[in-house]
Amino acid sequence: MQYAIELYFDKVTEQKLFNLAKRVADEKLSTKFIEWKTRPHLTLACFNDVDEENCIKLLKEFAKSHKRMPACIASVGMFTDTRTIFVSPVMNSNMFQFQRELHEYLNDFDKKGWEWYCPDRWVPHCTIALTREDEDCVFYKASDLILREFEKMYGEFVSIGLVKITFPVEEIYTIELDK
Repeated sequence: MQYAIELYFDKVTEQKLFNLAKRVADEKLSTKFIEWKTRPHLTLACFNDVDEENCIKLLKEFAKSHKRMPACIASVGMFTDTRTIFVSPVMNSNMFQFQRELHEYLNDFDKKGWEWYCPDRWVPHCTIALTREDEDCVFYKASDLILREFEKMYGEFVSIGLVKITFPVEEIYTIELDK
């Protein structure tokens, strides 16, 4: 089974991001992101298998020693090979350190094949549209819609969670970061 650790936004920011993803579905371009039933998030790490109980214990320890962080979502990007459209936060050394420390906490779990989520290779992003399974034109139409409607937003990263990568995504555990 495959798992991910996700970083979640405050409710207002999460809703704005979800609304942007929903616009793509409402325009009948692509519904795949909505079908995954996942919350807007940044994926911090992915693993091939975890001991869920142990992982939850480690996430609790991690969350107690890490504070909420400001989130400025300021850019739109895409992975053209997977036809994924996303928005990205303005990154700083604290964010990269946060992700690096999380990987140190969870170092015993198997991340083979998930190197793009490891420190020094990570491209922090919040997916808005997944168009790989759609006709080619959908990627361009969805990109155009998101580029036209996206507005820079400010919020906060408030919690982290363990999810099982299934269809739809299964949230296993979420914990608030320290205030």
